[in-house]
Amino acid sequence: MKRAVSISIGSSTRDKAVVVNLLGEQISIERIGTDGDMEKAAQLYRELDGKVEAFGVGGADLGLMVDKKWYPLHSVKPMVRFVERTPVVDGAGLKNTLENQLAPFMDRHFGEYLEEKGKKALITSGADRWGMAASFANAGYECVFGDLMFALGIGIPLRSLSSLKILASLLIPVVSRLPFEWVYPTGEKQETRVPKWEKYYAWATVIAGDCHFIKRHMPERLDGKAIATNTTTPEDVELFRKAGIKYLVTSTPVLEGRSFGTNMMEAALVAAAGKNRILTHEELSELLQTLGFEPQLQKLN
Repeated sequence: MKRAVSISIGSSTRDKAVVVNLLGEQISIERIGTDGDMEKAAQLYRELDGKVEAFGVGGADLGLMVDKKWYPLHSVKPMVRFVERTPVVDGAGLKNTLENQLAPFMDRHFGEYLEEKGKKALITSGADRWGMAASFANAGYECVFGDLMFALGIGIPLRSLSSLKILASLLIPVVSRLPFEWVYPTGEKQETRVPKWEKYYAWATVIAGDCHFIKRHMPERLDGKAIATNTTTPEDVELFRKAGIKYLVTSTPVLEGRSFGTNMMEAALVAAAGKNRILTHEELSELLQTLGFEPQLQKLN
């Protein structure tokens, strides 16, 4: 049996392991959280290097692919400094393939509802999920990109992909050298919710982006809204249900009651492919088509 492991600096309460069949191969996929401890994660990578078929980087990104430009995150690179043999991915490949399908998928499955409510999307951070951001913008949604709000606490919304690209070119080279926990919740902070930016949540019909960013500042009620995100646990789903969310769409498949992050699923595909290297964009796209992977829809209310 092949093994793909996501080592995450997120909360260990979200750990999960399942066995899936991909391309005729039995793949054990496992998430291990280190509760914000980047050095503990680095030691786990060293311990398992060469012993598993693929690594996923969870709770962080090695870099951001904004349109076709790659921005490395220098503060995260030390976490994988000991990896020499096992291919390591952070989900960027799936973010720019599978997540690009989100808006068309939603339009096919409940487009009339979205048209009735108004096609308006709050994307919590577009720079780290360019495929998702472009998906909604290209589908004709009025968009607010909350990168400055959700990552830096600055109350300035962005309203176009071009402004997002300009922001990325100016800020990411600087922000990438800050401690990662300054811009993204890690460890126990992932379980803390402080409502903020409520008027943008209220304005949007769709709230899209990283699940931790969405939860971090979401208000108590989001009646009738749709959420498009990545990793969800049963607890996340119940939180959204209680808040009045009508539709929940996850970009990755739901396995045993939860969806895994793009890094985990990309690592699983790397393991199944058996090439002992990161897969190209074209190879990932072909695999997704072969497997029939598409976003998953849950109607909550």
